[in-house]
Amino acid sequence: MARLRRAGCVFAEAEARMLLAAAETPEDLIERLVRREAGEPIEVVLGWAEFCGLRIAVGAGVFVPRRRTGLLVREAAVRLSRGDVVVDMCCGSGAVGSVLLSAVDGIELYAVDNDAGAVEYARRNIGARGQVLAGDLFEPVPSRLLGRVRVIVANAPYVPSEAIATMPPEARLYEPAAALDGGHDGLALQVRIINEAPAWLAPGGHLLLETGRGQADRTVAVAEAHGFAAQIVRSDDIDGTVMVATRRDSPAR
Repeated sequence: MARLRRAGCVFAEAEARMLLAAAETPEDLIERLVRREAGEPIEVVLGWAEFCGLRIAVGAGVFVPRRRTGLLVREAAVRLSRGDVVVDMCCGSGAVGSVLLSAVDGIELYAVDNDAGAVEYARRNIGARGQVLAGDLFEPVPSRLLGRVRVIVANAPYVPSEAIATMPPEARLYEPAAALDGGHDGLALQVRIINEAPAWLAPGGHLLLETGRGQADRTVAVAEAHGFAAQIVRSDDIDGTVMVATRRDSPAR
């Protein structure tokens, strides 16, 4: 524990307990401790992250799910029912899709990412409960789902490129830049998803995007320009910000 404190770990005592529980041998414990002292995220050192009550497998080079993304999950879950089709876009480790499968019985889940490492972990976390697809945004989604998707949920990269350098080292040095960098204004991937989403959504379907507080108004403006009725939902408790956009052509449920 003293070594973790010297390394600057804020929750040194809790992390020490987790490392002790995870280590299979004294040598394994030392190896994990050295990795954590060097700044590697505790979740990667352990091999899992706690997210919305589930253990999500993560590893080197894979985006670690954040507590704030629980708001995205909550807002998606209340809009889903048995038999609904949901697409988890930019799924990373598959954390969002995994929790939705546990929260809502009988949904048909498709999780998509273009990073091979993320796809590997998403398949491990989601298993046979849903389909994990590799490719660029909607490109690998089966065309038979056009006009049938009830909810598209996405935690797409939304950090402005210039802000990457100011992020904590755990994210900046150990997570893939592609999972963080949203372009010059942070909206590059959001704009692409908003532009393509209407063709896939069922009448009254919903598009939910995690976004930043400072970007939320611009995210809404883009969605409304594409024919959505959009609103922002915030949670101060977990510092979450989510845009909920609904197709205007039919009453939402």
